[in-house]
This record gives sequence, structure tokens and C-alpha cells, in this order.
Amino acid sequence: MSLRRTKLDNLLGHHIPSEDVAEILERLGMSVETTEEGWTAQAPTWRFDIAIEQDLVEEVGRIYGYDNIPNQAPVAALSMNLHKEADQPLKRVRDLLVDRGYHEAITYSFVEPEQQKLIVPEIEPLILPFPISADMSAMRLGLIQGLLNTVVHNQKRQQPRVRLFEQGLRFIPDEAAENGMRQETMLAGVIAGTRSEEHWDIETNTVDFFDLKGDLEAILELTCNEKAYSFKAAKHPALHPGQSAAIVVDGKEVGVIGTVHPELERKFGLNGRTIVFEIEWAAINERVIPEAVALSKFPSNRRDIALVVDESVASGDVVEACLKSGGEFLTDAKLFDVYVGKGVEEGKKSLAIALSLQSVERTLEDADIAGSVDAIVAAVSEQFGATLRD
Repeated sequence: MSLRRTKLDNLLGHHIPSEDVAEILERLGMSVETTEEGWTAQAPTWRFDIAIEQDLVEEVGRIYGYDNIPNQAPVAALSMNLHKEADQPLKRVRDLLVDRGYHEAITYSFVEPEQQKLIVPEIEPLILPFPISADMSAMRLGLIQGLLNTVVHNQKRQQPRVRLFEQGLRFIPDEAAENGMRQETMLAGVIAGTRSEEHWDIETNTVDFFDLKGDLEAILELTCNEKAYSFKAAKHPALHPGQSAAIVVDGKEVGVIGTVHPELERKFGLNGRTIVFEIEWAAINERVIPEAVALSKFPSNRRDIALVVDESVASGDVVEACLKSGGEFLTDAKLFDVYVGKGVEEGKKSLAIALSLQSVERTLEDADIAGSVDAIVAAVSEQFGATLRD
């Protein structure tokens, strides 16, 4: 059998001179030959306990003397794990949703193809050649289908309030991707039933679109860049027209939110209004690192303006235009009221927007505030044909 020099040194943690190793083996009655890697030794017939390389190492160490081997602390090279502070931990998002009353669901990646067509009719999924069953014969194209079926499962068991979320992969056929399949991590959520647990002092209401939108906005706030995201009215085959929106960041649609279409509710067997969202994890898994800035010691100022615009104009676009055109003194702009009725022309609506203005260098004068307000009014007038309400 062979004894390698590297093996001997690694196991003993000490270098024994080569001539000493050969002498020890020979004194044990072995025939020894030197090789490029170490030695070849033939054990005598009466040493039936020597069968492998490690046995030879043990014999060399025993005869050399364990006391002659110096004590040395083991040395290992350690490297720091790569960690970017900007990475958004999935656990943080999970904790947020759990704190807001959600339960995490884990659904199958295999779904019923005909049912999936009701939600994603424009993409042909991968059909498994040997499925577990007909109801699990296609790879899922999103997480909404599994969550809706889970809602039905809970409602059939008399659960009046359902809040679920799931993080998992969707499988999109793509010839440019590896093995012709693009795998994307998604985050989805669904709410149904009552808004809160039954309580004698709380009015019982069913959930609506804005309940889920608020939860989704809380997730977007974790990125410390929530103003980069916007909700644009959009149509979706599974969602109610007029109650659905696309989630947009940097001009790209990364998700969808809305109320499930009544026809789809009937086909799935849902009991009442159900609201869902689905968003690409890659769009929210990175956060902006906060930077410390000096707090202003000067008072802030608030100015409310009422802008009359066409009903088709999205209020979010108007607020965004205010923020872009307000100048250095504008710190925030928020919509706090929408009015349609007496005093407002038919086909128009009035948007009440609160403007916050402040300087870190001095107290603002009326001329400074008026300049910012005038710039905002001019910008929204040019972009949306907005006018100040009398």
C-alpha cells in the first residue's frame, strides 16, 4: 500500500523527515520503497491490522512519538460572507405582512391548465409529460391561482377573514433562457372577507381595493424609495375593470393589483369580493441606503391648493408633477381630497393637494412660497390643463 507525504503531513500536522519515516516502517518489519509521492510499504503477514494508508500514518506517529509532535493551533482561512446593506431581506417583508395579519401560504408549482388560462390566457405554459394528476399538469405562470384556490379552501371551512401571501417562482417559457424556461421569483398576496375581526366596538365591513393597496404600499416603503413606484390604471383578464392597476417603476410594469373579476369569482367558487396583488421580487429586493441630513430649525409652511382637472386625469400624476416642479423649498405634496359635484363642471374633478414648504437655511417669506406655488400651478396647467378652483 502507498503512503503519501501530503497525507502524512496533513493528518499528523507535523513534518517528519523522509529518512525517519522510511526507517520507522522498516523497523516495523515492512519492505519500503520510495516513490515520487511518498512511499510504498508491504506489511508483514502478522500485521493484519494494517490495511489502509491511515494505518501507516498511525504507525509512523506512534513510533515517532506523539510527545515529539509539537502542539500547534489549527489554522484556517476565513472569508467574510458577501453582504450588501442595500439587499432587502425576505424575512423583513414576511415579518411586515405577518404583523399586518397575513398568513404565509405555500402552494404547488403544478396547476390546472384550464383554470390558469382564466388568469394568464396570453401565455402557453409548460405541460408536464407525466403529471401527478390532470389538476397538476402545468407549470404555474404566477402565484395568484394558487392563492385563490387557498382562499376557497378556507372559505369552505367557515373562515370569514382570509389574508394570505406567498413568495415563490413562476415559470415562463422563453427560448432565450436556460433550458427554455425563465424562472422568476414573485411575491403575491390576497385578502377576502371582513376587514377586521368581529368586535362589538368596530363596524363590520368587507375588504376593498384600498385595504390591500395600503399593505402593498407598506412593502414598497421598505425600499426607502416608495415615490419611485406608481399605480397606473390597467386592464387584466382576471381583475375587475376599473378596479385594477399595474405597478410601475422606472417605466416598467413589475406587478399588478386589483379586485378579482366577478366572473372569475364564480368560476373559482369564491365567496364575495377578493383582492389580489402580484409583484416581481427583483423590483423590491433592493433598498436605498438612507443618508443623514440636517434637520431644519426653521418653521415649515403648508399651502393647500384645489386643482380642477378632467376626470380621466390620474391624481397620482398630478401629485408627481407637483413634486417635480415645486423647486428646492417644496418638501412634500399630498392629495387629501377629491370632489365631484356642485360647483365643479361636469366631467371635471377637484383635487385638493397639501404642499409642504421649508428651508434649512432661513425662514421662508411669502414671496418664496408664492414662487413655488406659482411654478406648480403653471406646470400642472401645461401638462393637464388644470385650473385653480375658485
